[in-house]
Amino acid sequence: MATNTVDTGANIKVMVIDDSQTIRRTAETLLVKEGYTVVTAADGFEALAKVADHEPDLIFIDIMMPRLDGYQACALIKSNIHFAKTPVIMLSSKDGLFDRARGRIVGSDEYLTKPFTKDELIGAVKAHLAKKVS
Repeated sequence: MATNTVDTGANIKVMVIDDSQTIRRTAETLLVKEGYTVVTAADGFEALAKVADHEPDLIFIDIMMPRLDGYQACALIKSNIHFAKTPVIMLSSKDGLFDRARGRIVGSDEYLTKPFTKDELIGAVKAHLAKKVS
C-alpha cells in the first residue's frame, strides 16, 4: 500500500528559507500540522548546503536576506540539474510587478506575499506537488 500521497503530506519534505525566525516557525508549524517534514534555513548560504543534504520536494524562500538573497539562492538552486524541477516559491513583503517578474526570471514557480495565510501556504504546496507528480 502506497502512503506517499500529496494530500496527507506523507514523506513530503518542504524547506523554508527566511531570515525571520518568526516566519520560519510559523510556516514550519503550519506545514508540520499538515503532515509535511520541514527543513529550515536562515539565509541563502545555509539553504544551499541544506538543499543538497535534505533534497526537499518544495522550497519557500524569502527574497530579502543577508549574505545571499532569495533571487540569488533561487537562481543557484534552479541552475543545478538535480534541483531544476524542484518548485521554488518566493516569499516577500513586497508585492510589486518588478519583484514578481524578477522572481520568474531566476526560476521561481510562484510568489507569495507576506504575511501569508495557512490556506495560501498549504494551497501552494499542494498545487505544486500535484504538478510535480503528474
